[in-house]
Amino acid sequence: MNEKPARRNPKLFLAGDIGGTKTLLALADENGQVRCERRYASRDYADFTTLLRDFLRDFLREAGNPAAISAACFGVAGPVDANRSKVTNLPWLIDGPMLEQAFDIGRVELLNDFAAAAQGIDALSPDDLVALQIGAPLDKAPRVIIGAGTGLGVVGLLWADGNWRSLASEGGHMGFAPTDEEQLALWRFITQRHGRASAERVLSGGGLTDIYRHLLHQSGGDDRGGIDKLAAISHDPDPLLADDPAAQIGGIALQKPHSLAAQAVALFSRIYGAYAGDMALLFMARGGVYVAGGIAPKLLPLLASGGFMTAFAAKAEHARLMPDFPVQVVVNEGLGLLGALHVATHLAAHD
Repeated sequence: MNEKPARRNPKLFLAGDIGGTKTLLALADENGQVRCERRYASRDYADFTTLLRDFLRDFLREAGNPAAISAACFGVAGPVDANRSKVTNLPWLIDGPMLEQAFDIGRVELLNDFAAAAQGIDALSPDDLVALQIGAPLDKAPRVIIGAGTGLGVVGLLWADGNWRSLASEGGHMGFAPTDEEQLALWRFITQRHGRASAERVLSGGGLTDIYRHLLHQSGGDDRGGIDKLAAISHDPDPLLADDPAAQIGGIALQKPHSLAAQAVALFSRIYGAYAGDMALLFMARGGVYVAGGIAPKLLPLLASGGFMTAFAAKAEHARLMPDFPVQVVVNEGLGLLGALHVATHLAAHD
């Protein structure tokens, strides 16, 4: 009697997008089918190992007896050195070799979160992108991905040896470069408050909150007791008393175009556009400028209203170059997972 061959479980690949606010995890099989995906509030966990153990326990409960994980890639919001990383806005230390041993994973690769996200660009569908400027794209020309959220990420994407190579950076921690007197006043406010005015101190959720706080002070309001005189007059809730002030500011701005919140978002958009234009020039990104991160999709109508692209194009002697750069907003928040899964599957293929 011929015995039936043992049924082989498909290989599994683990991916993660680890940020200061949220962590996204997914397991996919070798056919590209996502078997399990979860979102976690990062600050609910003291460390990443505990979070990952919860995720895998949930998967085991659903899947029964799955195959071992062949490879994993985690995009981490922070610098990566020797396959280890300290998350910038969390007290988490993530160690790739330790995770391999603790969870019996064939291979674990840590990447800067935007370096991982960059690898997901080609997996996006047209519905995942909203064009702010069509430009004149060049095939295989450099790309740049930027994104404001809890922090500010930036990565270049270069074509070399038949593949897109991520050029990770800590470009969000470059100095904030004011372009007019209004922004210079903000620079002074941020410097006095934090000791240094980096781009991330302005272009992030905390940055949007500080822009609002700065304008509030200029208007005669006082954030020490959460008092926004303009908000009180219009019967708006005070954003500075909210659990997520930046989200509250954005929500008011979308509904009330003449509010202080709308002024804050308009200033934020101009600074964001100028920074995106600087990054386009840095990489000569004729392959595309991709605006990712958690903030842009939520404020898309305001970013698309003109201030962002006007500031993007205002480059003096290089203004003639700016219309050629394609600029698109990524509205799929799973970009980091797409990129990390791409890297994980390629890790296993090349072992």
